[in-house]
Amino acid sequence: MKTKDFSLNVTGTNAVCPVGETTGRHNIATGAIPVLSCEGACIRGEIARLAANRVAKTPGFARGCHGELFAAPDSQMARWVKQAPQVVVIDGCHLRCHGRIVENLVGPGSLRSFDALSRYRRYGEIFEIDGVPEPERRAVAEDVATWVNEQLRAPACTAGAPSAGCATNPTSPAKESRCGG
Repeated sequence: MKTKDFSLNVTGTNAVCPVGETTGRHNIATGAIPVLSCEGACIRGEIARLAANRVAKTPGFARGCHGELFAAPDSQMARWVKQAPQVVVIDGCHLRCHGRIVENLVGPGSLRSFDALSRYRRYGEIFEIDGVPEPERRAVAEDVATWVNEQLRAPACTAGAPSAGCATNPTSPAKESRCGG
């Protein structure tokens, strides 16, 4: 079942996150590539979040805040993500929740989208984060981060299906995938 495109109304605010403003300005100045992730409550979201934290430690990359991007569109954090020439999103599963939102907020061709679950293909019956022991979930997240970093060093995947686990450009014509998914 395919859902229709839809929108959400978000109540405006005059508030800003001081550290988000500082971080956004710094990342604009340095040209860091934003890394965003699923923040879902399940084990899949947790693995994506942990993997994104690792990828963001790679020189030239930095962790972005999806909360500010989605709910404070005039913040420096949002400005950084929206104007970046490349934005990395690691989703927890094939639903691509964050990727589907971010692709509508950033410039055409700038999204590199990954489905972490397509890499490790486990825990399909587990929801709770604690259902997977912490050392195991950290090891799986490290593997996902390594895989994402390898894909980021490779030419952009254009497999046409972001849920295939590739770094994808959803607006490019489909070509044969050379991805590790």
